Amino acid sequence: MSDKLDPRAAALLKLLIERHVHDGQPVGSRTLARAFQVELSPATIRNVMADLEDLGFVASPHTSAGRVPTQAGYRYFVDSLLAPEPLGAAEQARIANELLPGNKSSADMLHTVSGLLSRLSSMAGVVTVPRRNVTVLRRIEFLNLSGGRVLAILVVNQREVQNRVLDMGRDYTSQELERYANIINETFAGRDLLSLRRSLAEELSEAQTRVNQMLGEAAKLADAALRNQEADDYVIAGGTNLLGFQELADVGRLRRLFDVLDQKRELLELFDQCLGASGVQIFIGDESGYQVLDGCSLVTAPYTIDGQVAGVLGVIGPTRMAYQRIIPLVSEAARLLGTGLGSGLGSGLESR
Repeated sequence: MSDKLDPRAAALLKLLIERHVHDGQPVGSRTLARAFQVELSPATIRNVMADLEDLGFVASPHTSAGRVPTQAGYRYFVDSLLAPEPLGAAEQARIANELLPGNKSSADMLHTVSGLLSRLSSMAGVVTVPRRNVTVLRRIEFLNLSGGRVLAILVVNQREVQNRVLDMGRDYTSQELERYANIINETFAGRDLLSLRRSLAEELSEAQTRVNQMLGEAAKLADAALRNQEADDYVIAGGTNLLGFQELADVGRLRRLFDVLDQKRELLELFDQCLGASGVQIFIGDESGYQVLDGCSLVTAPYTIDGQVAGVLGVIGPTRMAYQRIIPLVSEAARLLGTGLGSGLGSGLESR
């Protein structure tokens, strides 16, 4: 970070950013002079703006005498000048009512929180699916179907039931499936799914004795049941809101951005970096490391289930966002989502 600005320069930078976020237009010296609490001449303000431009905190678009904040200016603002605004009572109540424990499935809650973030920010809201290592297997049952298919019924966490049809390529008898389910329940119940998948891989490669062959067959069924073939890695809502921001309105830019949102791989890599954060993280422009997010900001926070970090949620929008509103919104949504998912009442979610 650059050296600390003197109070007058800091106050003018803060005012310029707040006006630009509100209006979306370059801010001129006369506008700042009228809005500044201490009387300063436009000439004095122009001199301060020139200094801020030399520091790389503001820039002058070719078509205007006014100035706009740069990525470095936003970063200084967020780190040194920002005072987050507490959520209003209505917003707090709305988030709490929709995310606190109830009859919604886990999948519904993820869609709810991404939609809430989108609506309350007027940008794109996103939430990652809980990681497997916070999903614990309680019990598994198998039912034979026709055509070499098996129905796997898994009970995970407290009362979450997941049903999956497995194409195993051969028929099993009911007795075989009961025997294999008993082996899995006796051997693996109570294990988190991430470590369980690793153990299954070991069993599949070590099936040598008769007992291990039986366990190996059971492991093959369990591995198929736990394979995450169709799960969404994250849920996003409000991507079309980004069309309303002039700075993101370039067709080619939007196409690349929506391709990233659809393909998910790059954003997932970025979200995975956020899992170790203790609170809100803010990526401004190219700080994300992904060129397609230049001109965008991403505000994220991890959410926890039963004390373990389970995933990340956040808001994607232009760098010209009201950070003082978005930061507490993301933080509160993360807290309440973790509470809701941790209640064990959700169902129907496949973890990644």
